[in-house]
Amino acid sequence: MTERTFTVAEDDDGIRLDRWFKRHLPDASFNTVSRWARTGQLRVDGKRAAPGDRVETGQVLRVPPPEAAPAEGKRVARPVVLLTEEEESFVREMVIEKTRDAYVLNKPPGLATQGGTKTHQHLDRLLDALANEEGQRPKLVHRLDKDTSGVLLVARSARAAGHFAKTFSSRTARKVYWALVIGVPSPEEGMIDAPLAKQPGSGGEKMHVDEENGQASKTRFRTIDIAGNRAAWVELQPLTGRTHQLRAHMAAIGHPIVGDAKYGGADAFLTGGVSRKMHLHARRLRVDGLDGKPIDVTAELPAHFAESLGMLGFEAMAGDMMPIDTPDPAKLTEVKMKRVAAAAKTARKARKGERRSRGAAPVGKPSGKPPSKGGKPVARKPARKPR
Repeated sequence: MTERTFTVAEDDDGIRLDRWFKRHLPDASFNTVSRWARTGQLRVDGKRAAPGDRVETGQVLRVPPPEAAPAEGKRVARPVVLLTEEEESFVREMVIEKTRDAYVLNKPPGLATQGGTKTHQHLDRLLDALANEEGQRPKLVHRLDKDTSGVLLVARSARAAGHFAKTFSSRTARKVYWALVIGVPSPEEGMIDAPLAKQPGSGGEKMHVDEENGQASKTRFRTIDIAGNRAAWVELQPLTGRTHQLRAHMAAIGHPIVGDAKYGGADAFLTGGVSRKMHLHARRLRVDGLDGKPIDVTAELPAHFAESLGMLGFEAMAGDMMPIDTPDPAKLTEVKMKRVAAAAKTARKARKGERRSRGAAPVGKPSGKPPSKGGKPVARKPARKPR
């Protein structure tokens, strides 16, 4: 048999090589993969690779045929850790839609999608609770960050997994996120076009805008409503699938997502009792099933996000009035690299000036006083009507 080649899909961007094998070639044990690496048989874009290396979209993996690995004797079965009744109930309650080919879940914040060196409780392990009568468990086809909540689709068969993975990588699936951000974006609707790359010194755990070496990254944003000039409720649609794309892009234009300390630092938090948890939620997913019928699912907000909307005076139904149309880049204001830097600088200055003028004023409407800027009242805009 000849060696095998695979191209890294967008949904696998940024994961470790050993994790890629666990997803796509589970029959290749960690010991086998390590042996291939030590003997130079495992290559990424023609270069020797190690199990701990992270892969990027578009890279080509060269893998030996299964027979190339030396016999290891009788394989010892991996110990099975049974789920508790509480865990089984927990994951079943996440299911918001079930089709012939998929389960659609509403992932809560704080639950990792997959395991890692220090992550032992994760959704991938809990999927055993959704296994069919033959013991076949659902397969992950895309991911959400640990602190991001909302719609997550898992495939019920290998054939369905291949179909959905292709759909996500070809960008035909439509994903809509809701976020609360610091400040108010200007313009109120546009396209962030800012290449992203792994930030040096972060171990690949953080992204930053890098015009020279970054991968093309585009995010559409639309402002749903605002609370004075201190916070905005926005809809985000990623047109590419980079790691932490929405978080990095919003921070880059000076409007970090509320609660996202990794990208917004101390500026990512609001006073007045607003939760310090991250306010990023995968609200809606629309994707075609194997039979061509659309799967269109909406996930309810987690408690902390819903409470924050109420505290800021937002009407939750206003967000769902925004149509999930296909954005036309030609008709959207593009926030390019130079504007990204300028917008971030302007936003930082504005927030610094607000802190000086308002002191410790509470957020939103609870006090009954209108938000202010420079000591002058600012009229709060009503929810925007669908375009």
